[in-house]
Amino acid sequence: VQLQASGGGLVQPGGSLRLSCEASGLTLDDHVVGWFRQAAGKERERVSCIGRSESDSNYYSDPVKGRFTVSRDNAKNTVYLQMDNLRPEDTATYYCTTDQSVTSCITAMVYPGGMDYWGKGTLVTVSS
Repeated sequence: VQLQASGGGLVQPGGSLRLSCEASGLTLDDHVVGWFRQAAGKERERVSCIGRSESDSNYYSDPVKGRFTVSRDNAKNTVYLQMDNLRPEDTATYYCTTDQSVTSCITAMVYPGGMDYWGKGTLVTVSS
């Protein structure tokens, strides 16, 4: 199983980016997929999570609530993180993660160390 996060780059404050998390060797449409970020010199921070189905709750951390939107395209086996109104404090490397046994975003967000699969990160830099 491999996850690949992509879509990062340099953007001005107030701008937008859409990150993608593509999977190979695993079908994402029945798994929670979480997003974390880590800024230079700081600890990893939870960002967002999409539940297994539309009836499951998604999660957004307080710093990104109202600005970021997580979604999935099952046909492309991809999960997206739409990031709008970006701020300099959003600068970080973003990682996606999933696990075949974790069934809720609460578990994924609280216990990231238990997640089996992590993609290589994608760097987001918000700067003027």
